[in-house]
Amino acid sequence: MKKLIIAGGSGFIGKNISQHFKDKGYSVTVFTRGNSIIRDGIQYLSWDAKNLGPWTIELEAADLVINLTGKSVDCRYTKANKQEILNSRVDSTKIIGKAIQKCKIPPKLWINSSTATIYRYSLDKAMTEDNGQFGNDFSMNVAKAWEDAFFTCSTPSTRKVALRISLVLGKNEGVLPVLTRLTKLGFGGKHGNGKQKFAWIHIADLISIIDFLETNNDQEGAINCTAPETIDNRCFMRTLRHTVHAPFGIPTPKWMLVIGTFFLRTEPELILKSRFVKPKRLLDAGFIFKFDNVELALHNLIHEQKETYYTL
Repeated sequence: MKKLIIAGGSGFIGKNISQHFKDKGYSVTVFTRGNSIIRDGIQYLSWDAKNLGPWTIELEAADLVINLTGKSVDCRYTKANKQEILNSRVDSTKIIGKAIQKCKIPPKLWINSSTATIYRYSLDKAMTEDNGQFGNDFSMNVAKAWEDAFFTCSTPSTRKVALRISLVLGKNEGVLPVLTRLTKLGFGGKHGNGKQKFAWIHIADLISIIDFLETNNDQEGAINCTAPETIDNRCFMRTLRHTVHAPFGIPTPKWMLVIGTFFLRTEPELILKSRFVKPKRLLDAGFIFKFDNVELALHNLIHEQKETYYTL
């Protein structure tokens, strides 16, 4: 039986990945800050994401290790939250690297989550793995430190991929259900001036990318995990209104977003930053996206998909 380890796998993305690989017949173990338990055929092991412990034995002879650990960025960027956002990503990456270095039979593939937010704000130039330009603000610096911790850890017997994930669209969790509810209530207009690029990916394609990376041994390094179609915020919200049959959408100006996100205890940059990112390496390698345009993706998730977890 093939073996999958997911660190930080109790969130939206992790639950979908776990279910997919369990359905494929893999042994699935999730490292969690909660209690150790076996539930629905998946083993959950407690860890603190900072120190070596009993969990390390699970890495022996693993076919695939995926690290999704990190405090959610959906919060106010206070000094304490900023430190936790950074530490949770860097510390977990470093300790997994140390554990792999101690393995007698190291994992075949280690995929570490990263973010498409590593690239600078861009309206005019698509950021690819080859020519993308890194920025210099809090979110971008966290992403750079995260990848630096990953790639500077020497694991010669383990292939490594940093997956620069864009906004993931899923039916029941993530950003889409929130935007869908607001749109149905009439608040489905553009955000700010609406010109900011919206890099996205359907949860099913994200899982397919992981399958693709596992079976294509020549793929390593940083890979952009985003749909090939990058649209602006106006287009995305217009498509969402059409999909849910909303007759109108009231725009949300920047000043209102700043006030609203303050009271929601989050940051406006999550909505206003322009993410113009293209998955050049995946396309060059022959990966085929099932949901390559946003109209198809939204129709599938809102009108067709009935399962809690997406099945391919």
